[in-house]
Amino acid sequence: MSSAPVLDLKELGPDFVRDPYPVYAALRAEGPVHHVRTPEGEELWIVVGHEACRAALVDPRLTRDLRKVDPALHPFGKDGADSPALTHMLLRDAPDHTRLRKLVAREFSPRRIAALAPRVQRITDALLDAMLADGARGADLIAALAYPLPMTVICELLGVPEADRDAFRAWSNEMVAPTDQELLGAAYRNVVDYLRGLTAAKREHPGDDLLSALAHTVDEGGDRLSGDELIGMAVLLLIAGHETTVNLIGNGVRALFAHPDQLELLRADPDGLLDGAVEEMLRYDGPVETALPRWTTEPVHIGDTVVPAGVSVLVALADADRDPARFAAPDRFNIRRDARGHIAFGHGLHYCLGAPLARLEGRIAVGALLERCPGLTLDADEAALPWVPGLLMRGVRTLPVRW
Repeated sequence: MSSAPVLDLKELGPDFVRDPYPVYAALRAEGPVHHVRTPEGEELWIVVGHEACRAALVDPRLTRDLRKVDPALHPFGKDGADSPALTHMLLRDAPDHTRLRKLVAREFSPRRIAALAPRVQRITDALLDAMLADGARGADLIAALAYPLPMTVICELLGVPEADRDAFRAWSNEMVAPTDQELLGAAYRNVVDYLRGLTAAKREHPGDDLLSALAHTVDEGGDRLSGDELIGMAVLLLIAGHETTVNLIGNGVRALFAHPDQLELLRADPDGLLDGAVEEMLRYDGPVETALPRWTTEPVHIGDTVVPAGVSVLVALADADRDPARFAAPDRFNIRRDARGHIAFGHGLHYCLGAPLARLEGRIAVGALLERCPGLTLDADEAALPWVPGLLMRGVRTLPVRW
């Protein structure tokens, strides 16, 4: 067992939840991995720095497969690894991950994602119509646009009825930012029960939607998703398919508010700068603070430290993309920067399959918002905004704006 001291993230930075970057930078200056206590009181290990994070994301000794680790680490305790909600590819290593990803990847080809652009634009326009219609000249941007846009898109893709989407939001919120262990378990059980019925219906009566396609996809060798695997994939797509984009839009707009010179640059040349601006939003304050947990299957040397076997390890994507060894003046938000090389969507085997869809939604949402709301500004104290708890997702619950 390493003798590394346990560092309390909250003590290192009282404002850690709102602004973790100075704490990560201080840790990075001391080494690439640290034994820490999170603001929620959990002890784990965290990897910082661009090079170390990229290496950790592809290290086979850091498993994503719950079946290979102590049951105490499972989300619902000893029976956790058996939940259909946890059979998806993000919780599998190769070759299981390779098999599952192959069965899904064809539905996320660049051509198919690009074909969604007109529908994403129509949904965005309708949401902005509603936001601007009441004459109040103010709204919560998360509730009005950042949340309903990606949730509508992914639910339409999967064939989830509109009446069920509020329930999915509640389950998803608890699953990515747990507030209580019992509520977390209930969220997983509820989403599994719901999807068991929905996927069975799609197998029996397929429609023109992604879930029906996945239920009937068979590869060249005759392989297909099992019933539990289809449920797990639906859980993954529903959660990952909207949570990332919600925070991409929210964090990106906040960054523009905090840097009015960059906002004016983007307003002056949206066609030329919007793609780069979205990449800089992802790098500067991305939607995922740390990658989903990994677990050591044996002692692992990272830098001069031995991380013991059987412990949780988080990879700090947020810090990797603020590392001056990779990006010059990393704490400066600069939409003209070449932000390529950021790892906001991960790296290696588990690189986000839905990244092209998130980018598409982000570009369309931010572009339409700035075009239709020329006087858009923050309508709250930045320091008082309510943040999503936990180290997984990085974003605010609400974002009051006026125009």
